[in-house]
Amino acid sequence: MNQKSLAMLFAAWLIGYGVTAQSAALRLTTENSPPFNMMEGDKIVGRATDLVREMAERAKLTISIDMLPWARAYNMALKDADTCVFATTRTPEREPLFKWVGPVGASEWVLYGSAERNIKLNSIEDARSMTIGTYVGDARDEYFRSRGFRVQSASDDLSNPRKLLLNRIDLWAASVVRGALLVAQHDWTGKVVPVLAFHKVDLYLACHADVPTPLVDRLNAALLGMVRDGTTRAIEKKYARWPLPPH
Repeated sequence: MNQKSLAMLFAAWLIGYGVTAQSAALRLTTENSPPFNMMEGDKIVGRATDLVREMAERAKLTISIDMLPWARAYNMALKDADTCVFATTRTPEREPLFKWVGPVGASEWVLYGSAERNIKLNSIEDARSMTIGTYVGDARDEYFRSRGFRVQSASDDLSNPRKLLLNRIDLWAASVVRGALLVAQHDWTGKVVPVLAFHKVDLYLACHADVPTPLVDRLNAALLGMVRDGTTRAIEKKYARWPLPPH
């Protein structure tokens, strides 16, 4: 079979799945979460964003990316066809809700506390009597609620270290990277401190259930190719020292 015949066969296969050249487009949503996703001037960049852009280019998909509050970004992918959200923790509860592409990153979770209180934890079970600060729609919120912990969720993650310093919560559940960044940015170093690293997760592009399976397959195939040719490693290296020290 020649190249032209193969192309025609592939096109027919896509049409059979309801995927035409005109419909090969996705709307992507994300949140501001450096170094995975962040604004650089008027452009969204970051470790996960660069990865997703390259995947889409290789898969011949047209994409748009909107940066939104996390709960809105997540719910749009949950409700709107042709929409995906990243970088999303893949949990058993979320598994049947989306079609998954990835992983596009990884995250380690940590509980922070006030240095003044000097809280000591050997495991998360030691925190069962304490109030844990999370934010709405976050996987850590789901994680602790599903296990019966006492949780107080905020509309944004920045509220949690502030509440911690006011003793309105006992602990704050964050990612290592996100937590360390917020602490450094607001001069809370030595005041808000890590107490316990407790979980590691992979992060994904989570697509609405109606996104055609061939598009998801093409994105996953593109990602696999990027792993094999070293592109993913190069993107990770690009952001390894973010944020760079002042010079």
